[in-house]
Amino acid sequence: MKTDTIFTKPISKQFEFDAEVAAVFDDMLLRSVPFYKESQELTLRFAINALKKGGIVYDLGCSTASLLLAIERVVGKIENIRLIGIDNSTAMIEHARKKIDAYGSKIELYEGDILQFPYEKGQVIVSNYTLQFIRPLVRDTLVRNIADILNEEGVFIFSEKVVSEDPRLNKELIDCYYDFKKSQGYSEYEIVQKREALENVLIPYTMNENIQMAKNSGFKTCEVLFRWANFATFIATK
Repeated sequence: MKTDTIFTKPISKQFEFDAEVAAVFDDMLLRSVPFYKESQELTLRFAINALKKGGIVYDLGCSTASLLLAIERVVGKIENIRLIGIDNSTAMIEHARKKIDAYGSKIELYEGDILQFPYEKGQVIVSNYTLQFIRPLVRDTLVRNIADILNEEGVFIFSEKVVSEDPRLNKELIDCYYDFKKSQGYSEYEIVQKREALENVLIPYTMNENIQMAKNSGFKTCEVLFRWANFATFIATK
């Protein structure tokens, strides 16, 4: 796994999922997202629970396909289950293809726009830190589409960075997160550089806004599976 050193040099553009990011993305996730492994294990568990009757799993913004590979390892060659990853980054899809080829995987990968993809009815949709990169004006529309795509009793599991409704607490949460990043070996300079690169690119909602968005979009329930400071994993049920 290649080490993330992208922000050790001055930034020249806004953050994007280009070849440079794709090359270090797995390391970036583990060192930038608190308890990423644990939240993904929960996502895996509840996705498997919903797949007992078969169906399609979509991973929106699948990056390097790590989660889909983990699901495939559990479900094995069970018939009537399809695993589909979609990402609009050419570099991410290229890295994902290398991984699935190495494992002899049956995962289907598509480079495309998750807002325009021709979905079939699915049983599980996962989205790991993807919605926060969708402009708020169309984010609600995407979640409504996700609800429409899912079968009855289907689930949408999504992880997001969240903000607090209390400005003072929000600052404390950010400080807590930056301390975490420092503990993972990132320098103050790297932290500031990445924050500036993400400005106006990553737009998080509050925890309650995420829950309400899901309920307003046609989900019966939406609850928090996991939360650490300003990172949360949600599960919404059709």
